[in-house]
Amino acid sequence: MKLTKKAICSSLAAVTAVSGLMMSSQVSAVELSASAAVASSYLWRGQDMGSGSPAVSGDLIASAGGAYAGIWGTSGDSAVGTEYDLFAGYGTTLGAFTFDISVLNYNYPTGPEEIDAGDLTEVILSVGVGPMTLAYYDNVAGASGYEYYSLGFDIDRFSLLVGMHDNPGGDDPVHLDLSYAYNENLSFTLSQFISDEPPGDDLKFVVSYSLPILD
Repeated sequence: MKLTKKAICSSLAAVTAVSGLMMSSQVSAVELSASAAVASSYLWRGQDMGSGSPAVSGDLIASAGGAYAGIWGTSGDSAVGTEYDLFAGYGTTLGAFTFDISVLNYNYPTGPEEIDAGDLTEVILSVGVGPMTLAYYDNVAGASGYEYYSLGFDIDRFSLLVGMHDNPGGDDPVHLDLSYAYNENLSFTLSQFISDEPPGDDLKFVVSYSLPILD
């Protein structure tokens, strides 16, 4: 995959902005957190990326004064193999309002040779009011023109999310996820495409269990 000049400039601008936020937060103590998780399948934006196989994942995050950076990895999907993602961002809360901006880079060390480190990068912007959160994902490098939107609601232990894939020149499938958090570790999710369903799409049921390592 070749990066366009626009994509490279957009990625550099986003990374520069996040780096400045991290530097401004040096006066705050840096906190580390980490967790590990296992799920009955790798669910990503309504899609089963692992063809029904269980997925093991983990993350390590450093945060200070609203800025954060980290790494997340998973046993991978059936198409491109093992995956790890690098991310950095800044989030804040003002009363009932929340705001977050971040850069997310996808990496597949065991995948096809044409997917190199740094090829797939998204800039993510989310704003929230009370239990509602609206998020926008712009793929600035790798999958040119692809965007994703989500609208989520959290009510007690239940959460509802509507997500739409915006594919250039193709269908724009919409999925609906309903989740229930039994406790801080165990959760259940039902996911179904409700518009422009991919071929062979079925209702997906995912059980996941996470365990904090550093908190």
